[in-house]
Amino acid sequence: MEIKIKTKNNILIITLKGSIDSKTAPEVQQKVLESSVNSKNVIIDLTSVDFVSSAGLRVLLMLYRQIKVKNGKVVLVGVSEEITDIMSMTGFINFFEIIDTVENALNTY
Repeated sequence: MEIKIKTKNNILIITLKGSIDSKTAPEVQQKVLESSVNSKNVIIDLTSVDFVSSAGLRVLLMLYRQIKVKNGKVVLVGVSEEITDIMSMTGFINFFEIIDTVENALNTY
């Protein structure tokens, strides 16, 4: 799992690459939640994520809750059709705004 974190216009942008499963979710959780402690608005770029397990969905939900408390917003970018289907079936899709590119996501804030 590769995790890149940067900030642009006071918006935290987290780019993930690989699968988010029971093996990688703890690392993703630690880095994503730590980096977003002082952020109100977060973009998660999932363009290079090929699989999200229930452990990965839990991490996204934890991030959503952390940001929601601050009246912020989490936008997911580059979500594959398979991941969109999983998120739709579980109801997770309702927690996030899904945008096609990071540039377009930056324009939603």
